[in-house]
Amino acid sequence: MTKVKKEKTGEEETGGTEKSYQELIANVNPIANPLASRKLSKKLYKCVKKAAKIKQIRRGVKEVQKFINKGERGIVVFAGDTLPIDVYCHLPIMCEDRNMPYAYVPSKVDLGSSAGSKRPTCVIMIKPHDEYKDAYDECLEEVTSLPKPI
Repeated sequence: MTKVKKEKTGEEETGGTEKSYQELIANVNPIANPLASRKLSKKLYKCVKKAAKIKQIRRGVKEVQKFINKGERGIVVFAGDTLPIDVYCHLPIMCEDRNMPYAYVPSKVDLGSSAGSKRPTCVIMIKPHDEYKDAYDECLEEVTSLPKPI
């Protein structure tokens, strides 16, 4: 009576848990506008990762709201699949009042993991810094060029 090893399928080898961009945007809220494209989402995740390494991010609704009110500048990244939307639906209005660029990415799990956290995160503010200035400026340019909601 020996144990029989199961053969690994292609999904198990690559992880199998990653969802495609199309599957992620199927779960996005109705207020998630402007939604970042796949390319911009990846750039934002990379920028968040670089900023998190040198502690230049603000994470969570309470912290981001506090520093927006204090006048801190940066790019605000929202997770589009956060429910209920009442949790953070006031923040885009605050960003528009202060002329701060913001964008939605499709997944709060990916946003949290790019910030170096095991917990999903619905809002992150990326502060400008010299160490990742090129990536920040590129993201800033693309986020500001996104069409604003009516």
